Amino acid sequence: MEDCLAKKMEITVSEAEKRTGRNAMNMQETYTAYLIETRAVETQSEGQCAPVDSLWRRYSEFELLRNYLSVTYPHIVVPPLPEKRADFVWHKLSADNMDPDFVERRRIGLENFLLRVASHPVLCQDKIFYSFLTQEAGWKEMVNETGFQLKADSRLKALNATFRVKNPDNDELQSVISHLLRVRARVADRLYGVYKVHGNYGRVFSEWSAIEKEMGDGLQSAGHHMDVYAASIDDILEEEEHYADQLKEYLFYAEALRAVCRKHELMQYDLEMAAQDLTTKKQQCEELATGTVRTFSLKGMTSKLFGQETPEQREAKVKVLEEQIQEGEEQLKSKNLEGRDFVKSAWADIERFKEQKNHDLKEALISYAVMQISMCKKGIQVWTNAKDCFSKM
Repeated sequence: MEDCLAKKMEITVSEAEKRTGRNAMNMQETYTAYLIETRAVETQSEGQCAPVDSLWRRYSEFELLRNYLSVTYPHIVVPPLPEKRADFVWHKLSADNMDPDFVERRRIGLENFLLRVASHPVLCQDKIFYSFLTQEAGWKEMVNETGFQLKADSRLKALNATFRVKNPDNDELQSVISHLLRVRARVADRLYGVYKVHGNYGRVFSEWSAIEKEMGDGLQSAGHHMDVYAASIDDILEEEEHYADQLKEYLFYAEALRAVCRKHELMQYDLEMAAQDLTTKKQQCEELATGTVRTFSLKGMTSKLFGQETPEQREAKVKVLEEQIQEGEEQLKSKNLEGRDFVKSAWADIERFKEQKNHDLKEALISYAVMQISMCKKGIQVWTNAKDCFSKM
């Protein structure tokens, strides 16, 4: 961890800017660009700061970077990107991906993604990632030249492997966090209603104060406290969304974790298919060498109908099969080694991820609890102030 990029470079996504341009179909589109600023730490000395380098990136470029990392490092739980459009939100909050509040939260999420990658012991050393931070022009071409898309497994093979999984994981992390976020959104809706009801209290007390002489000042003051309390809910729930975003990150981490598992399932599938193919070739070789057929086959039926092959023909086929068997055994050995290396590396990264997850979720839940306690204290204070106003009437 001492050699990770995060220790050598300050990385921030400092600004978001709405822009208009043309896409690949030459159609006009509106998008958001994010300003990435980096500063070398090691060149800083007392009283001096290293110059700041900056460049702009679109969200789609962040997506391209993450896809590259996922394909290039299949054994790593690659940090997720923040959501492209808001989900699990209380109904008063805009889900528009151009909404300033949402863009600001996504800016924070993109910065967190870069810091996660820069802190990872393996990902931080990737040259493409470093170029993403420092080289604006020609970066996309550099990524495509790596050929990472050709390394990706075909969707058909992945689908076949998925069908063969008898005991798929239960996605417990994703299920629990999804449920937690849905509950939080419902609670936020109800809380919004409770706060706005206090606005009705404020209106009633203010109107009542206009017709009461002796009680007027106390009612007016109490109404003011209620109005202030009611108006504070928008800022409170917006702040709460930042805590929800921390939970959402691990909702998306669950998919990254599942991608590592799918890759292992696919490797296991390829290994089994290679072993099965090798067994079939060995059986064919034995049948040709002995002249006996153990199982029914179209080839065996053809031999009975049209006569057996000559010894020379059988010998030639046996030689070809022996070469294929030798090649198959080497491939099987290679796949076994590859599988063991993958499991070893993936397990190490999953253990690192689990430690990170436990720490982060603990901190997020504690912060959320502290915020709820603070909100309740403010409610108590409002009614305490109202009580004092009533007492002075």
